[in-house]
Amino acid sequence: QVQLVESGGGLVQTGGSLRLSCAASGRTFSSYAMGWFRSAPGKQRAVVAGISWSGGRTYYADSVKGRFTISRDNAKNTVYLQMNSLKPEDTAVYYCAASRSAWPTAIINEYTDWGQGTQVTVSS
Repeated sequence: QVQLVESGGGLVQTGGSLRLSCAASGRTFSSYAMGWFRSAPGKQRAVVAGISWSGGRTYYADSVKGRFTISRDNAKNTVYLQMNSLKPEDTAVYYCAASRSAWPTAIINEYTDWGQGTQVTVSS
C-alpha cells in the first residue's frame, strides 16, 4: 500500500504556471509508475500524465502535451507536475496515483492508491 499527499494547487490566471507535488510513502517508490489525473465538475476522472518507475518513459494526454511536464525524484519519493500556459479548462481537482505496474498507462484501473487531491483553478 502507498500513501500519497499532493500539494501545490491554487488559483492562477490564464497563461500562468503551477507546480504540483506528490509525496509518497509505503511501498518502494522506485518500483512503480506514477500518474496524475484530474476531475472537473460534471466530468469523469481522466489521466493527465504518467511516468515510469525510473522516469525514463512518460505519457501525456493530448490536451496537455507541450504545456505540462511530469517528473519524479526517487531519492525524495516525490512526483511532480509542472503546469505551464494554464487555461480555464485545466480547472479541476488533481490527483496523483500509484500504479500496480512499473510502466505508465492511461488505464485508471491500473492505479491502486490515490492521494486526496488538490484544487487547481485557472481564472480567465
